[in-house]
Order: sequence, then C-alpha cells, then structure tokens
Amino acid sequence: MSSYYKPEDLPRFPEVGQGAPALWEKFNQWYGAVFQDGALSSREKALIALAVAHSEQCPYCIDSSTRSCLELGADLAQMTEAIQVAAALRAGITLVHGVQMKDVHDSISM
Repeated sequence: MSSYYKPEDLPRFPEVGQGAPALWEKFNQWYGAVFQDGALSSREKALIALAVAHSEQCPYCIDSSTRSCLELGADLAQMTEAIQVAAALRAGITLVHGVQMKDVHDSISM
C-alpha cells in the first residue's frame, strides 16, 4: 500500500528553502536556538517535540523527533510517556469543547 509519507523525503527538507533562502536561513537559526539547552534541556525539548509531533500527527516530525530523542539519551519509556501526555491532553481538549456543545444544546432545547 502506498503512503503519502515518504521517509526518503525527510532529508530533502532543506529544499523547501530554495524559494526564499534568506527566510530559510532565519528559520534555521531560530529553530536551532529553540532546541539548545536553556531552562529546559535539549533532551526535554526533544521529548516535547515528540509529543507535539504525535499530537499534530506529522510522520516526518515523529521520525525526526524520535531520532533526536534517542541521540539525546531518551529511552523508550520516556518517549512513550511523552506521547501519552500528548494523547491525554488531546483527549481532554476534545472533551472540554463539549461545554460549547452543551451550551448550544441548552439554548436550543429550552
């Protein structure tokens, strides 16, 4: 079965910058700075990125973030726990929007 996601495309990401090289350079500088050690370690930031990648359902980001986590010393338990946090938050976000549904229901059903 064919998939839109092609793992061999991940290394081609820099090609996106060909149309606007100055902007691509600024993105790379910012992106690189974001993932440096700061108040959070690079490993912690990689785990956050992995969780967000799963929540956003980006296979390219999942692949890249998984590799970053492993390179920075995260283990399977830590990575799994990070994506469980993302899944729980996403579920909670879905459920809390039920308040809006209930408000509409209540206003029409009165």
